[in-house]
Amino acid sequence: MDTLATRPLRQLTQKLYLRIWLAVVLAVAVLSLLVGWAWQLASESAPREVVVRDHAGVMIGRGTWRPPAAPPDAEVEGEDGPDLLAEPPPPPPFPPHRPPPLRGGFHGVEIPAQLNNGQIVTVQLPRPPRSPWRQPFGFLWTLTLVAIAVALATYPIIRHLTRRLEKLQRSVEKWGQGDLSVRAEVRGGDEIAFLARRFNHSAERIEALVTSHKSLLANASHELRSPLTRIRMGLALMDDTANEGLREELSRSITELDQLIDEILLASRLDAQTAELGTPVPVELAALAAEECARLQIDLAEATPAEIAGIPKLLRRLMRNLLENALRYGQSRTSHLGDDAARQDGAVSATLRQLPGQWVEFRVNDRGPGVPDDQKARIFEPFYRLPGASERHGGVGLGLSLVKSIAERHGGSVHCEDRPGGGASFVVRLPTAAAATAPAAAPL
Repeated sequence: MDTLATRPLRQLTQKLYLRIWLAVVLAVAVLSLLVGWAWQLASESAPREVVVRDHAGVMIGRGTWRPPAAPPDAEVEGEDGPDLLAEPPPPPPFPPHRPPPLRGGFHGVEIPAQLNNGQIVTVQLPRPPRSPWRQPFGFLWTLTLVAIAVALATYPIIRHLTRRLEKLQRSVEKWGQGDLSVRAEVRGGDEIAFLARRFNHSAERIEALVTSHKSLLANASHELRSPLTRIRMGLALMDDTANEGLREELSRSITELDQLIDEILLASRLDAQTAELGTPVPVELAALAAEECARLQIDLAEATPAEIAGIPKLLRRLMRNLLENALRYGQSRTSHLGDDAARQDGAVSATLRQLPGQWVEFRVNDRGPGVPDDQKARIFEPFYRLPGASERHGGVGLGLSLVKSIAERHGGSVHCEDRPGGGASFVVRLPTAAAATAPAAAPL
């Protein structure tokens, strides 16, 4: 339980920079103790045996040498007890920088000395055994140990930090892909937790705004149907002597408004990921494509049998929107003759074929002016139309947006290509029923 005295300390220790700083200081302190201990062990030399030989090489005494602390530097006793060497040995006859002569495989230091009785002897000091504790190799050795210790001490903190950042990144990516209900995990009270809380707060506000907008759009569209129905009934009750052209114009306008409302409602429901639009069932795309092409009198050049798991009414709307869009915008060579001439001229055609890797491709081709490269992605945005298209062909720019939403709803994709010889090709790729259980990225 927090108290007024412990709360500031707890808040201070939750700061990331302070935790990292404390870990580094602790690592350096522990390393300093270890280095000092190793240095002391390396500096302590074990006693070494000293052997005294006469001029013939016969051992006449032995003793022990320790690190010099006070004179004499060496003391050797003979076998009978008295000291053989009671004074410091004279300087070696060779320069200190030159190695001493070795004989008989002896490795160490040989020092000629004169005993108290005048006898000349040789004092042998063997090379000390190699100790596992060697003095550090200078500054670089110490820096290397410091770097290793700091890395080992800070790794758990850094890994804990990066793991939380990765979770936050995945939440942001899911949210950016359209799942507005995703929230980041909040743990602790440091800067990462503060960032996660701010993200969750922003995501909640944006989700509420989008939901309110969709609800308003759907409600407004529903309310528009009532006056349209009354207008349509009033038009049917009009006197037969009324202007026939006016009646047809009013009827066509009402039909367009009704279609617009229907598209707006469908678009708002597709945007809502949780909206119930129907139960996916096995759908034979070849039969569906044949029906829509026959209804619009469009040539279905190729139709490979292909079954996918989907919602029939949505897939029918996808095909119908693409075919009607091609008839509306893709008749530049036969526009003066009307839709029938365009169909007979082959300006619009469709194909359905199976692709490797359990994918189905539905392609609609036209002979229109084509789509500029910088507009091929934007034409699938809601209410976007090519410059001048609304004046020539009408429409509000929702048809291709619905195609994209329906394709993505079924795990597929749609894009626009240039048609060889002029025109455009709209390509939809959908996973087959076998691939629907293990969705993968649509092929490009």
